[in-house]
Amino acid sequence: MKEKMLKFVELDQQSPHKRSVNERTEDFAEIYKEFINKKAEEQSSRCSQCGVPFCQVHCPLSNNIPDWLKLTAEGRLEEAYHLSQSTNNMPEVCGRICPQDRLCEGNCVIEQSGHGTVTIGSIEKFITENAWENGWIKPLKISVNKNQSIGIIGAGPAGLACAEELRKKGYHITIYDRYDRPGGLLIYGIPNFKLEKYVVERRTNLLKESGIKFVQNIEVGKKIKLTELRKKHDAILIATGVYKAREIDLPGSELKNIFPAMDFLTASNKKGLGDKVELFDNGTLNAKDKNVVVIGGGDTAMDCVRTCIRQNAKSVKCLYRRDRENMPGSAREVHNAEDEGVKFLWLSSPKEFIGKNSIKSLIVNKIKLGEPDDSGRRKPIIQNGSEFELQADMIIKALGFDPEEIPKLFDEEELKVTKWGTIKINFDTLETNIPGVFAAGDIVRGASLVVWAIKDGREAAISIDKYLENKIKKEQKVA
Repeated sequence: MKEKMLKFVELDQQSPHKRSVNERTEDFAEIYKEFINKKAEEQSSRCSQCGVPFCQVHCPLSNNIPDWLKLTAEGRLEEAYHLSQSTNNMPEVCGRICPQDRLCEGNCVIEQSGHGTVTIGSIEKFITENAWENGWIKPLKISVNKNQSIGIIGAGPAGLACAEELRKKGYHITIYDRYDRPGGLLIYGIPNFKLEKYVVERRTNLLKESGIKFVQNIEVGKKIKLTELRKKHDAILIATGVYKAREIDLPGSELKNIFPAMDFLTASNKKGLGDKVELFDNGTLNAKDKNVVVIGGGDTAMDCVRTCIRQNAKSVKCLYRRDRENMPGSAREVHNAEDEGVKFLWLSSPKEFIGKNSIKSLIVNKIKLGEPDDSGRRKPIIQNGSEFELQADMIIKALGFDPEEIPKLFDEEELKVTKWGTIKINFDTLETNIPGVFAAGDIVRGASLVVWAIKDGREAAISIDKYLENKIKKEQKVA
């Protein structure tokens, strides 16, 4: 091991080449180039193979990171891929969009010792892309098809991960989704410069080739009821995510050209996919030549500001009520946004939107941080007399997402929800109060990371499998 690993004292940290600012802001292509084999092997060899792998501990999927880094360093790339895939249904997605600086890389032992983290995300992406290029990723081969079927509501990461795991066991899977393409936020929420759409489409096409059926443009609760799906399938998983934008209840909120983040990002992504998008084409949801202010500090806000830059906005400002250190989004994304010309107004909060019919400006309060609140974060406090005015032709609200009105959404009054509006489940089994109906992902935990949704989908698959096996046993006893 010493010959191949522990090279962090000899080799400096190196990430894949990042395209220049001038080049990358002219298009929506991913900004990072791929590692070549030699560089991937070199950077993998920097891993210290520590006794307690904190990278793995802080990965929601408990990915076997030190093991596949070692395999990569030794040039055993096919084995590295299969090990990576064994715990993660979409390693090529997580390698691109996971906030590694807050998870695996941020907790790397050699990062803490001052040598610079192993670039885990870039290597994870390299391993999987290499596997696709070499034809090592193939549709599932099912030895025995079972008679039972599962209906999955939602074609986002939780639903897709659950579908794949259950299909491996031979179940018949049908995924129902309200949109015209599978992928959920991976398709319509995340911009191409972070995740190009072919990456998602390639994975969903593989699932189709594996025998998973997709039914698009169908909204459960409207076109078909949950009770109808329960009659068609032996078990149901609800994995719809959360899409309802959090509002800003301020004077002037009703003015035109104030938009939720998802409306803006969906229009941009659909345009990139070649769709006709009237609100983009007529300039409504297009940032070109506009002074744009994005309100929020998470990864969705970073997606919005960086999209505005690529749409040739006149200026782009990000308003956030806490400081850089307390920003919930990825530090790497903030750095990329600053490089691309976004101006961050830290410790700033909107007070009032100004305009006659459309937004013309907004009044902003300066903030200071007080004592920690119940969440442990320092509470924002408005500084009296600190108001200033910002010109704005477009406001984008990126304050997070809440669940839609769930019982009404699915036309199922029996379905219980929590006080936060998410679906109430048994946390051991992920089953709802309705027998045979399970729930996973953001619809249970609230808006969160893709990697957590994949984890939830995998755990739901285990519980659904146990539920159906027990169901068969009970039926056999009765017979």
